[in-house]
Amino acid sequence: MTNLNLDSSQKEHPSFTRAKALGDPALRQHFPKTVEEAGKWEAHIRYLALDSTVLVVATTRIECAWSAYCDSVSGENHRNEWQRVLSHGSKLDEKVARALFPAFADVDYAS
Repeated sequence: MTNLNLDSSQKEHPSFTRAKALGDPALRQHFPKTVEEAGKWEAHIRYLALDSTVLVVATTRIECAWSAYCDSVSGENHRNEWQRVLSHGSKLDEKVARALFPAFADVDYAS
């Protein structure tokens, strides 16, 4: 998990500042803007089948960022297969990820 402690020169954590500045109200509400909200925060997960046996999975991260991963799956039940893609898949290039998940257009892509 990202360290949300501040150094002596900061008034608030940079991720809180980024979250407050998001244009999309749903995304702005999703990301934490205080340490208290961060303690209750849960990632949003979205997945998309590129083929019956290939899934891409996007996940938000607490630091007001997101990333996406791709991997092959058996194709039997994507609702039960996305977790493995998130854990073991290959991270997508930012341009590809943004094309597949335009809902995250205003959010930084995690490096």
